[in-house]
Amino acid sequence: MHFSIPETEVRSDENGSTYVAYNIHVNGVLHCRVRYSQLLGLHEQIKKEYGNNVVPAFPPKKIFTLTPAEVDQRREQLEKYMQAVRQDPILGSSEMFNSFLRKSQQETQQIPTEEVQLEIYLSNGQKVKINIFTSDQTEDVLEAVASKLDLPDELVGYFSLFLVQERADGGCTFVRKLQEFELPYVSISSLHSPDYHIVLRKSYWDTAYDSDVMDDRVGLNLLYAQTVSDIERGWILVNKDQHRQLKSLQEKGSKKEFIRLAQTLKYYGYIKFDPCITDFPEKGCHVIVGAGNNELNFHVKLPNEQMKEGSFKVTRMRCWRVTSSQLPVANGTANPSSSTKCDVKLELAFEYLMSKDRLQWVTITSQQAIMMSICLQSMVDELMIKKSGGSIKKMQKKRLNGTVHRSDSQQAVKSPPLLDSPDPSREHVVKLSTKLSSVSLRGLSSSNSANDISGNDFHGNYAFEGIGDDDL
Repeated sequence: MHFSIPETEVRSDENGSTYVAYNIHVNGVLHCRVRYSQLLGLHEQIKKEYGNNVVPAFPPKKIFTLTPAEVDQRREQLEKYMQAVRQDPILGSSEMFNSFLRKSQQETQQIPTEEVQLEIYLSNGQKVKINIFTSDQTEDVLEAVASKLDLPDELVGYFSLFLVQERADGGCTFVRKLQEFELPYVSISSLHSPDYHIVLRKSYWDTAYDSDVMDDRVGLNLLYAQTVSDIERGWILVNKDQHRQLKSLQEKGSKKEFIRLAQTLKYYGYIKFDPCITDFPEKGCHVIVGAGNNELNFHVKLPNEQMKEGSFKVTRMRCWRVTSSQLPVANGTANPSSSTKCDVKLELAFEYLMSKDRLQWVTITSQQAIMMSICLQSMVDELMIKKSGGSIKKMQKKRLNGTVHRSDSQQAVKSPPLLDSPDPSREHVVKLSTKLSSVSLRGLSSSNSANDISGNDFHGNYAFEGIGDDDL
């Protein structure tokens, strides 16, 4: 997640006194407004709990009123502080930090704590209505949905909640995976648009976990609905013969067989992103990026109108970063009630092992850059869990906001409608790249190719973030 403080506001408190508010944005969207004193209080709590040696530097207090230049300097320092805390594996995942962000989000949006009804969408468009509190965090809402659907506790960790925007063309854009530091009801309400929904979707990449989910009736229905939806929107490639087989299995109600056949199809389990721009293999290329199977897949349109396809494996990425650039906003001119996206350009850049001795940065310019980054990180996390002999486990968190009130009635997952005829244009994807080589990395064995990859081809595997040159 990308934290920034792109702007400040001069606001008035209950007594009429003015103060400077620092607007904390997540992924270019306003999350909360906080005062310097609030962040200082958080800093003191973190320092008391974790010690001075792990806490990043915090901008000092000033005796006199700050000049506009000093306010901007403090804004930059606070932004770096928030980014450093979030990126720290201990501090960034601490309940102290996350609860501060949740409370600040609720106060900023001025939504009182009360019981409300929230709609969660399934992949087939069906709505599940749950009763929650406005102050319930993401994990609480996820468990409330699981309870309403009668999904077993041991399978809750296989699913996540995603913020999705419906487009005018009937498609959808995956904005982000809802995080532990936000309140889903507040997040969706603050957008003030019916185009945004919260969707339940599987949150793992390894198709071997499908077997665990399919052993349960509700899990099977959820996975089946998602698979049908992904085929219909063109995320999974299907030719005419495969389509006939799938439709036959669907008509017979053979959901497990349907999913097993879909698992053999190209791009099963991938998330596809909106068209964007990349500098590989040439600057200014239009590209459609997909994430799945431990890789980023590129469909690139070159300046000469030629189409290329290729994949970058996550085990060959040495590191990646998300950067943003925003138009300057004058102090006090921001709309206090606004929670829409700023004018921000987001870029995901990854350093890739092109050949044995050659690393190259590849950049993607996309408003979904942070979602792409989240996908990459979750792939790496999953590989590391698998390497250590572990598996997906349901997160156990104590609720700080009381018990969630839920309806006792269970709502079954309906089957999706029959598949529409496939789009003929989907069957003519020209693949001009060669099959990609792999590397052995920290116990993850894979085959090696004797042929190095040229810079004009797509190929290879990424290295885990943070691994040094000696590990490549």
